[in-house]
Amino acid sequence: MAGEPSGSGRSLSRLRGSTKEQQAGLTAGEHSGSGRSLSCLHAIAFANLQKVLSDSLDPCCWYILQHGGLQVVEKQNLSKEELIAELREAPGGGQGRHWLDNVDLEAAMRKGILVINSPNGNRLSAEELTCGMIMCLARQIPQAMASMKDGKWDRKKFMGTELNGKTLGILGLGRIRREVPVWMQSFGMNTVQYDPIISPEVSASFRVQQLPLEEIWPLCDFITVHTPLLPSMTGLLNDSTFALCKKGALQSGQCVGAALDMFTEEPPRDHALVDHENVISCPHLGASTKEAQSHWGE
Repeated sequence: MAGEPSGSGRSLSRLRGSTKEQQAGLTAGEHSGSGRSLSCLHAIAFANLQKVLSDSLDPCCWYILQHGGLQVVEKQNLSKEELIAELREAPGGGQGRHWLDNVDLEAAMRKGILVINSPNGNRLSAEELTCGMIMCLARQIPQAMASMKDGKWDRKKFMGTELNGKTLGILGLGRIRREVPVWMQSFGMNTVQYDPIISPEVSASFRVQQLPLEEIWPLCDFITVHTPLLPSMTGLLNDSTFALCKKGALQSGQCVGAALDMFTEEPPRDHALVDHENVISCPHLGASTKEAQSHWGE
């Protein structure tokens, strides 16, 4: 189950007087791990921009940008060609996201387009969704609801499992901070994690044991994945790692169920996983709360 990254907030006021190339370079540096998070839009007006193009904006963001002297143009569902044409007129692009895997930052820098990463806006919303999905997996709530809507009353089919005493493995703890393990500990779960960046001391401060990746698989009853889309992190869950896990009951018999909120291709054209009866899937709803959208706008 994919979740959302986190990062520290820093004002864009440091961009005042910077060149477009420097601004794009700073945003690219944040995404590549320099720790320089450009999480708000307050000072775009000082970056020699007059117009900003966005797919969708929270009202608070409109106010901030227009108060800074910018014309805001909101256009949704643009084709690639339409977007290119619009960007010629509006050399500022705002994307409220936690990462920029689908943005060619080098191309944006060459074109003088400012790309801003806002990693903190949806953190709590994504963490809450993660916990909700874990509970839905344990009790098959979506499947039972669908059965009821189909006019059935099949209590025996949807036998669940308690979370108390089970072990939750977290891959990429730094991306979700401490909320998910602390919240799931309130259900009596044991929590272990793998993250090469987070120190064992930090993990232990909120009762999470840090383990090597190879020790995670056979130990856990639930595994939640919150890693960035990097080559070293791609395909963590595969035939080899599933073979090391406790036995379950999905296609291979190694996984009892899965909850997915992100897909390599969105929307997915291959529905093999989505259509499986033991898979809970959402159309990338980690940030789909009023609060997350407002935080991103700010």
